[in-house]
Amino acid sequence: MITVVGTGTGAPLDEEVLAAADLVVGGRRHLDAARLPEGAERIVLGPLAPALDAIERYLDKERRVVVLASGDPGFFGIVRALGERFGPDRLDVRPGVSSVAGAFARLGLTWDDAVVVSAHGREMRTAVNVCRARPKVAVLTGPGAGPAELGAALSDGCVADRVLVVATALGDPGRERMERVTPAEAAERDWGAAVSVVLCLDEARALGPVRTVAGAPPAPSGWALEESAFAHRDSMITKFEVRALALARLGPRLGDLVWDVGAGSGSVAVECARLGAAVTAVEKTPDGVERIRANASAHGVDVRVVHGTAPDALDGLDDPDAVFVGGGGRELPAIVSACARRARRAVVVAMAALDRVPAAREALVAAGFSCDGVLLQSSRLAPLPGDVTRLAATNPVFLLWGTRAPALHEGEAQ
Repeated sequence: MITVVGTGTGAPLDEEVLAAADLVVGGRRHLDAARLPEGAERIVLGPLAPALDAIERYLDKERRVVVLASGDPGFFGIVRALGERFGPDRLDVRPGVSSVAGAFARLGLTWDDAVVVSAHGREMRTAVNVCRARPKVAVLTGPGAGPAELGAALSDGCVADRVLVVATALGDPGRERMERVTPAEAAERDWGAAVSVVLCLDEARALGPVRTVAGAPPAPSGWALEESAFAHRDSMITKFEVRALALARLGPRLGDLVWDVGAGSGSVAVECARLGAAVTAVEKTPDGVERIRANASAHGVDVRVVHGTAPDALDGLDDPDAVFVGGGGRELPAIVSACARRARRAVVVAMAALDRVPAAREALVAAGFSCDGVLLQSSRLAPLPGDVTRLAATNPVFLLWGTRAPALHEGEAQ
């Protein structure tokens, strides 16, 4: 049997469990803080494979193994690796208080509505995008993905003010700290190796509504909203039939970053944000910029708006997972090429002009995308006098989409 003990956030360590151990495995700080029995082998966790091999040798000899871990080892912790290697039935897990629960408790905040994301040994961009999209996020950090790196990424690219609360050495009365800083301030600090967790908060929305399901909010009950759900100018808006297919091909989800280029009213941007993605909308007209912000606010989502003309306005933006291009005029091929060079998964292009379809398709194929598309032409029910109904045709729109082969974007969020 492997006894897995969660420690490090204030929970007392069971001395009887340690006293019976033949092998104790854990991080250096956990081992240094524990009173190990004489004669017990001690393995400091670094690369996981050698430690698992050693545990297997001890189990084969029916000797007792104790693994020390931080907080709740079943929450983004070592229980997963141990269970995969030895089976859950060989584990005796004794959890402590997770760093996430401890940090929110110190602030007096509930965390059933928080999203928890790990950047420990994982690609950090997912954590960054979740922080951009959600108002209450806990980030489990690691080497090269700590408060400084998170702050640097968030100091440019968040639509709403975010505060980082850095929890250090939780459970250690002499060293524990909870520090509120801006992302820019976090980026300037050397935080050391004792960071327990980082909370990213929009403090105006930190007290969320009562929840039934914990974590990220459920997906909206509907999408491809009516045009009347958005402020727009002279019907210059992506129609809901087009938006429905565009959203299906973009596949926005929590942890993604989506660009809406030539955003106009921002209807696509807002819908992607409602589905959980972090979104950057690029718009060249000042009134369009204000309209996008108003639509995002009306739907309760965060959309970063960049005022500028593509493709130049795309310089300096983080690479997206997916891009929707809804404008461009004669610059459309250059815009599609610029987006296709940067997109990790998909580019969707909506066009009213037949003449622009070949060049847009060529730009997608040249960037290594497989390309497909349709001409969308719908007729909506419209009332007539005398309690009768006619069909009212909408303007036809070409929708092209390019997708990368999955092997080229294995790092995307799961």
